[in-house]
Amino acid sequence: MSSSNKPRLRFFERSSGQRHIAEEDRYIYARQAPRHRVNVIGTGTIGQEHMYVAHMIGRVAINGIFDTSAHSLSVASERFARYAKTELARHETLEAAVNDPAADALMICTPNYTHIDVFEAAAKSGKPIFLEKPMATTLADAKRIVEIANDYPGFVQVGLQYRYKAPYVEARYESLDRRTIGDIKTISMSEYRPPFLDKVGQWNKFNEFSGGTLVEKCCHYFDLMSLFAGAAPERVYASGGRAVNFADFEHGGRASDIDDHAFVIIDYDNGVRASFTLNMFAPVFCEELIVSGARGRLRASERFDFQNDDVSRSRLQIELGEDDASRDVEVRYTKEIEQSGHHGATFFEHVAFADRLDGEDTDAATPMQGLWSIVIASAAQASVASGEPIDIATFLSDNKLDDIL
Repeated sequence: MSSSNKPRLRFFERSSGQRHIAEEDRYIYARQAPRHRVNVIGTGTIGQEHMYVAHMIGRVAINGIFDTSAHSLSVASERFARYAKTELARHETLEAAVNDPAADALMICTPNYTHIDVFEAAAKSGKPIFLEKPMATTLADAKRIVEIANDYPGFVQVGLQYRYKAPYVEARYESLDRRTIGDIKTISMSEYRPPFLDKVGQWNKFNEFSGGTLVEKCCHYFDLMSLFAGAAPERVYASGGRAVNFADFEHGGRASDIDDHAFVIIDYDNGVRASFTLNMFAPVFCEELIVSGARGRLRASERFDFQNDDVSRSRLQIELGEDDASRDVEVRYTKEIEQSGHHGATFFEHVAFADRLDGEDTDAATPMQGLWSIVIASAAQASVASGEPIDIATFLSDNKLDDIL
């Protein structure tokens, strides 16, 4: 953690018994002055979450916003005014937002299918860019983003934020840094969750606009699995489809074609094997990661019963048998951080973004890693469609990606 991220004890800072503390007496409670200013492009659900978290941390100020939806802009402005006292610029055009001299960085939070156009416009500014996941809906667009990023004067961070969920942070530390379970051999991940939520224009109900379920929702997991495998995918096989969700949904006279479940198997080129299960018609959010190595097994899990609980419940279990001490512990961030968005992942994603703006190295996702997550997702979707396994070398060649991967 950067030295600039001094804990502020927000529980006490906001308590009624501490309201008499004047600004000149604030040390533990003090908010540092932001060193950077950012414009947020796209003010829907995730854009508003980024605005709140950035203000909460305080290292990067929200300077202005842009969205093609006047309603989204108004809602985001009203919400921002509830917790921030600073003036918020509302830009009339994308060009004005990305070239605003008052902003020294940009966050792209628009619908998936718009990412390539918005990114190309933003890249003309030369400013550091945060690009939400998935970074594109097609492999050709993702390749174009990587090509631009390779020669870009600023940096590009991709929003694969599940790297920062508490159970996965601890799982990475134990398995990759401490090597507690020895050489990794197999990886298994699963997500059970309710259907896609409503979006402006309902773009997430259609493969054309979302990139497909395995791109839109699951690129997070394919990124994580590749981090644990420490290798490139060699072969992908998948089976999936739609069993329950949006079977009778239409928008603008067009029927939804989004999948709601899948099983994916990945063979990596170092011999690691991985599997992923997706179910999007479950009543609660449940995620699980199981990593098995030569010395033992690690299990990281998260359960969020949004209908009854206000916090997620996460655990880390390490089973080592006779080799060493096993343990089973709860892992979590403080309540305010967890409730700020995506169970705390967005908070630490922003810390990484601020660190990078300060010139520090981080483990945030790069465009190349973002591309690999989409390669696996796209190969899985191709396998679902064909019913056949996908050889990744052939897949890369067919999609003109073998020259950069």
